[in-house]
Amino acid sequence: MEVKSRSLDEFNAEARRFARTLTPGNAARIVALSGDLGAGKTTFVQTVAREFGVEDQVNSPTFVIEKIYECSEGPFVRLIHIDAYRLKSAHELEVLGWAEIASDKGDLILIEWPENVAGLIPADATRISLQGADDERTIRYGEK
Repeated sequence: MEVKSRSLDEFNAEARRFARTLTPGNAARIVALSGDLGAGKTTFVQTVAREFGVEDQVNSPTFVIEKIYECSEGPFVRLIHIDAYRLKSAHELEVLGWAEIASDKGDLILIEWPENVAGLIPADATRISLQGADDERTIRYGEK
């Protein structure tokens, strides 16, 4: 599925719509966000986080790799935002406790740059590709 947004408002509306489709499974719900720098990955995560009642400021965890937020609304206990941009291998994410968070059905994990840790992203992860910049963006669901 492909959605085009022509403004930040449309982009955020689509992120909110997407967030409402997410439900817990037998393990963490994982959303893999791909796209060039500036494509809107972190903006998408920020909007999803607000939809689940995250009150903290959500910034890109480029340098800390992972940030964990408590969800006050919706079906998830925690939203975990991971930025794998600086990671050179899946092992670097494993040592941060990937197995534990990925197995917790109360977790919603949104991971930017999943291609850098491709071996850890499960087949049932929701894959989103973002393209464009500024006001005009294309959101593609289900692409690897």
